[in-house]
Amino acid sequence: MKKAGILNRHLSGALAELGHGDGVLVCDAGMPIPDGPRVVDLAFRAGVPSFAEVLDGLLAELVVEGATAAREIREANPSAAALLAGEFPKLELVTHERLKELSAGARLVVRTGEARPYANVLLRCGVFF
Repeated sequence: MKKAGILNRHLSGALAELGHGDGVLVCDAGMPIPDGPRVVDLAFRAGVPSFAEVLDGLLAELVVEGATAAREIREANPSAAALLAGEFPKLELVTHERLKELSAGARLVVRTGEARPYANVLLRCGVFF
């Protein structure tokens, strides 16, 4: 068993398969899950695990070269908006409908137990070299 990092075997394995440019949608419990991408559902109950906890764990494991979120997050979920702005100074904001469209091209969807609206972000993987 792994001693550190992400212990969930499904998530750990999915992350190891990602390459440059692949998309990872980190989403709240209410985001529609597109058909196609691999899905790792971490939701245990409302709020567990939180969007912030899952994002923190993923960012410790991934190189991210870009991120996209719904512009509606600014009004509907200011704490998640502040978290994303702090992590991604060049965060791209699009409409929620556009984020759902872009999510269909993701390689991986990680569903959190977050129960606040618009706690969703599409990450674009980078490379470590």
